[in-house]
Amino acid sequence: MTGTPHIEAARGDFAETVLMPGDPLRAQALAKNHLKNVRQVNSVRNMLGFTGTYKGKPVSIMGSGMGMPSISIYAHELYDYYGVKQIIRVGTCGGLLADMQVGDLVLAAAASTDSGMNRQRLGGWDFSAVADYDLLSRVHDMAVENGLKIRTGNVFATDWFYHPDEAFIQKLQKMGMLALDMESAALYALAQQHGARALTILSVSDVIPTGEQASHEARQNAFGTVIGVVLDAVLDRAPAV
Repeated sequence: MTGTPHIEAARGDFAETVLMPGDPLRAQALAKNHLKNVRQVNSVRNMLGFTGTYKGKPVSIMGSGMGMPSISIYAHELYDYYGVKQIIRVGTCGGLLADMQVGDLVLAAAASTDSGMNRQRLGGWDFSAVADYDLLSRVHDMAVENGLKIRTGNVFATDWFYHPDEAFIQKLQKMGMLALDMESAALYALAQQHGARALTILSVSDVIPTGEQASHEARQNAFGTVIGVVLDAVLDRAPAV
């Protein structure tokens, strides 16, 4: 069998840097709009993956699906089998601050969670799921230099999209969480487990306190020109091909 149970690409088909949105159609759009010499390297289960170049430097973009179990499968295989060195999740989130607007950016310095995956990984102990600081600082500084409004802090990665606890959001807000996603805590732990790097940058698609929501099309096309800033930051030390 070529590849892994979930990815058909051969070794060498992925760049050392992978951008990972949840939506495979967003991966397709990002590859089309930002990469050159693009080729599709995965279509298994319609989890589309692409490799190309950005300013002459190799980069891949692939979907992760929704939730920590799904991103854990793909990130594990990318780190373990394909030798990927850094995964940057470019996803959407629910903003938890009333002054947020759809399209605002959040850098996840750390990711709290209600999932038990990281406790199982660490033998029942709590694991501090944090971003790679070098990636975090470079993306933050590049964003500021380009005049982007970006917030950095703790996000909450949940197993629940429809949470049964009616006080759930209030608890997160009381603890200073900036946003809600479903993948970051698992990604950060996997990077640590594999001696690799990870970062999550999120675009607010729902402002939970105000009820403002992005359309399906806006979610699929989230980030736009922001991707150029992210790629400039994370690829600044990568050799050109």
